[in-house]
Amino acid sequence: MKQKLATLAFLGLATFALAGCGSTPAKTSEAPKDATKSALSDAAQQALDKAAADVKTAKAKFALWTTADKAYKDALEAAKAGNSDAVIKQATFASDQIARGIAQLSYPSTELK
Repeated sequence: MKQKLATLAFLGLATFALAGCGSTPAKTSEAPKDATKSALSDAAQQALDKAAADVKTAKAKFALWTTADKAYKDALEAAKAGNSDAVIKQATFASDQIARGIAQLSYPSTELK
């Protein structure tokens, strides 16, 4: 019985010690966030910044369409890849969709009263 207890205690301590080793974060070499900005053209960065501000405004007004959200996410992916043309295309589309979503808020209600 004492041997089983000693074995279980040893296994418990060993598991506890090894669990700490498994949770150590691995260092990854990430590119600085400014590296993405420098890879894009000025027009692409401006379009992306405008789209980001528009998304924030639309979320605050609960007027963010799914098409605008997807286009903004696609613009962010294109920015990570350094594709300025795709960033401009997607960010401009997102801003246009957001403007339409916000304008829709002023439309009359279609609810029957």
